[in-house]
Amino acid sequence: MEMNDRQREVLAAVVELYTKTALPVGSEALLERHYFSVSSATLRNDMLALEEMDYLYQPHTSAGRIPTDAGYRFYVEEMMGDKPLSKKDQLKLQEEFLKLQAKHNRTVRTTARLLSALSGNLVVSGRIGKDDMYDFGMKSLMENPEFQEMEELSRLVETLDTLDDKIDVLMAGLKDGETRIYIGEENPVRGIEHCAMVISPYRDKDGERGMLAIIGPKRMEYAKNKSLIEHMKKLLGSSFVLILIIYI
Repeated sequence: MEMNDRQREVLAAVVELYTKTALPVGSEALLERHYFSVSSATLRNDMLALEEMDYLYQPHTSAGRIPTDAGYRFYVEEMMGDKPLSKKDQLKLQEEFLKLQAKHNRTVRTTARLLSALSGNLVVSGRIGKDDMYDFGMKSLMENPEFQEMEELSRLVETLDTLDDKIDVLMAGLKDGETRIYIGEENPVRGIEHCAMVISPYRDKDGERGMLAIIGPKRMEYAKNKSLIEHMKKLLGSSFVLILIIYI
């Protein structure tokens, strides 16, 4: 079964609304927040069709729908498009980056701190082959509703604590300059199957390879964070950067 144009619009609307609210999306919410010239019943049928195609799922019988990994994947590849970083965020990123560098802060630490502030998520930054890892934003990560289950939270924290031992797994198959997005079960690291990850390799001005990870909900703002990555590459003054983003 293939999606028709309206069903594509419904999927995009569900992804975007769920990203903002973290609540299952129903037909009435779609009518309130988006313009659809059809009835609520028609939207429910469209959402049922998208569920049958494995792009949406219903967490509870009486609840609305949530995007599946396949739904996020379709949205990212077919519908997201590019979202250039706003001039305001570009200036903020550049000014803070230069300010922190002027204070002789380490580049990997500066990068992690700035991207955490702009993304509102946990960022892990480090150079491969060296004991040079930093993280910022764990509190922001823990505040997401996806982490209300303590068992899931404990499993994620345990995985993140040993992430520096999994660099080879994260880097496997990546080409210089490539930006790759992993969603859910696609993740190469076990223990973060409920996350999404955007990754791209980097070298600093000394030729050292590094990695940068932003960790947060799977309902991430993919386009915005991809733009943050691309702009950070320019600030780092390298032709290719390893930047890794993980979203629950």
